[in-house]
Amino acid sequence: MTRYQIGELARMTGLAVRTIRFYSDSGLVPPTDRTAGGYRTYDAEALARLKLVRTLRDLGVDLPTAGRVLAREVSVTDVARAHAEAIDAQMKTLRLRRAVLRAVAKGGEMELMNELARMSDEERQRILDDFFEEVFGPYELDPQFEQHMRSVRIELPDDPTTEQLEAWVELAKLVQDPDFRASIKRMSAQHEEQRRNGVDMGPRSDDNMEAFNYAIAQAREAIDAGIAPEPPEAREVVDRVNARWAEALGVPNDEHLVERLRSYADFADPRAERYWVLIAKINGWPGVPDHSAERTWLREAGQPFG
Repeated sequence: MTRYQIGELARMTGLAVRTIRFYSDSGLVPPTDRTAGGYRTYDAEALARLKLVRTLRDLGVDLPTAGRVLAREVSVTDVARAHAEAIDAQMKTLRLRRAVLRAVAKGGEMELMNELARMSDEERQRILDDFFEEVFGPYELDPQFEQHMRSVRIELPDDPTTEQLEAWVELAKLVQDPDFRASIKRMSAQHEEQRRNGVDMGPRSDDNMEAFNYAIAQAREAIDAGIAPEPPEAREVVDRVNARWAEALGVPNDEHLVERLRSYADFADPRAERYWVLIAKINGWPGVPDHSAERTWLREAGQPFG
């Protein structure tokens, strides 16, 4: 039967002689026999054990676990599965650390970013759930509208980009901002009032969406043309938007419409739209247009809209 000495095992496995001697002394790969001169020798089975230990160690398995595999206390399959899961967890942590460091390198708040990035999916969602409970809870809103808002989940990937991490940090700060919460609560109160008055507060109709898009387009043209959101320059734009909203709502275009639209000024809060822009970035959805500049122009021009 073929016997190998430690030097031969070293050449055959690529392991250092001292490493093989350590494995032998620890009982992982005990010598099969000794020569007349007292040198250790190993048979083919010992060589196979040594190669298995080398492979397990290359994969990051600790020596006690390798010993349990050799003793057949656990299977290689079980060890591989457990180790793969551990590596997955480590990789997730490392990816998040990388994203945090890149965001900090761009000027982000290190402690806050690290804290928010390390949250579990449940912890992140809890921040949104708490937000909705405060701003929706006391009011009777349209069920379809409320269900849609509450159903949106935060899906920050295991390997977020710097932009996704920055968007999550911004969103977390936004929904915890007392001023923003107060603004959305006012919107909810107005929503409830309109619903009690028989207004359909479900998803926007096609006519309303067309009026909304028209208002945004008019504001963008005004901004590009350098028109300030002040009378008299902005008057023509406001009049055109008023007329389109009157058509969409099916009501006369008079000062009462303007007064009613102005009474719902909080619907023009640009931060409400920013919320959806951030959600899309975090979840990797197609980009949501950010009309905050146009909304701000319309609001300052005296034409709030919902």
